[in-house]
Amino acid sequence: MTARQPPAYNDITVGQALPPITCGPITRAMLAVYCGASGDHNPVHVDIDFARASGLDDVIAHGMLVMAYTARVVTDWVPQTMIRELDTRFQAVTRIGDVLTAAASVVEKFEAEGRHYVRLELGATDHNGEAKTSGTALVEFE
Repeated sequence: MTARQPPAYNDITVGQALPPITCGPITRAMLAVYCGASGDHNPVHVDIDFARASGLDDVIAHGMLVMAYTARVVTDWVPQTMIRELDTRFQAVTRIGDVLTAAASVVEKFEAEGRHYVRLELGATDHNGEAKTSGTALVEFE
């Protein structure tokens, strides 16, 4: 998959929202596939008995899976090669059945050493509005 043509730097405004994406609902099958793709076979993500013994009601999604959905908002906006930084803070567990909405907005535009940058604020929430991730990304424009 390739990203859309990036916007022109001069057309970007602080406060501008990027198109959000919605993912889910999260299923056991999604978690099993992610285990195989990522190599993260922690049983809290696939074994309900283990999850319950750990004090949870059910298995939970991988934090990195939720982060990937959040980052996709950026890679749907610009090619991955333009991303210079991406950080995420995990705020709450994601459960089976959760529908996630990932969003981003422009919080800063600046120039440094002759290069143009845009800083984004990122986040994902579930269908109840509970924050799952928050973070930032730095994108370089030519």
